[in-house]
Amino acid sequence: MKELNISDKLPRVEGIELIDTHCHLDISPLERDVDKIIKNASYSGVMRMITIGIDLMSSVAAIELASNYDQVYAAIGVHPHDASTFSPRLADELVSMAQNPKVVAWGEIGLDYAKNYSARPVQHDAFDEQLELAIQLNLPVIIHDREAHEDIFDILSLKKGRIKGVIHCFSGNKEWAKKFLDLDFYISFTGVITFKNASSLREVVKYCPLDRIMVETDSPFLAPVPVRGKVNQPAYVYFVAQKVSELKGCSLKEVAQCTTQNAKDLFGL
Repeated sequence: MKELNISDKLPRVEGIELIDTHCHLDISPLERDVDKIIKNASYSGVMRMITIGIDLMSSVAAIELASNYDQVYAAIGVHPHDASTFSPRLADELVSMAQNPKVVAWGEIGLDYAKNYSARPVQHDAFDEQLELAIQLNLPVIIHDREAHEDIFDILSLKKGRIKGVIHCFSGNKEWAKKFLDLDFYISFTGVITFKNASSLREVVKYCPLDRIMVETDSPFLAPVPVRGKVNQPAYVYFVAQKVSELKGCSLKEVAQCTTQNAKDLFGL
């Protein structure tokens, strides 16, 4: 297991405000020193973050973290890997948890055809039921999409106008980006856009308008260059925003302003 090195290439940022719209503060090793992680984020201009639930326990943990830190908000839900655990009883528990004012989204939910830890029909049922719950609660959704663009698009299309949200850690091409943008969804990018072999994804960044983009770390996973191979943390969303700035040919300040406003608009921050 990687150790958390809190001093690795921590960027010093002043005069901008970033929001890490997707991190997992309850997952090791981040959960070992959340105080330091929050301090690092502030040092690097990351003033708010959303920690994500992937099952009942992590959703409980997300709410506890959000309750303990002003800068942290929570999303709750059942990840497609755990779709087989979704039940009416679990749904009722999550709906009750959603009443907490620090809960700003339902997710991450979706389909994962790369791993198929839960059978695809089971994933579909859990995904659709959670979308309907989010609609009832007027919560935006955070979508996990791994090699399932077509099915996710088809399901969301049936709910167009009733649901809003973001495609987290976007992995499709420009054509799929256009389809999801046409559904009025946001597109969120991670440190993957800094990887050497991600030229196709960088073209998607260039294509997407700034007013539909958000940035995230998905930490502790997917650390961006120049800290690839290290444990990721919310402070490093700076490097994602920096790469977006480079690809869009605009200032980091403009990227920060736009992506932060997008996050505020979607999640009501």
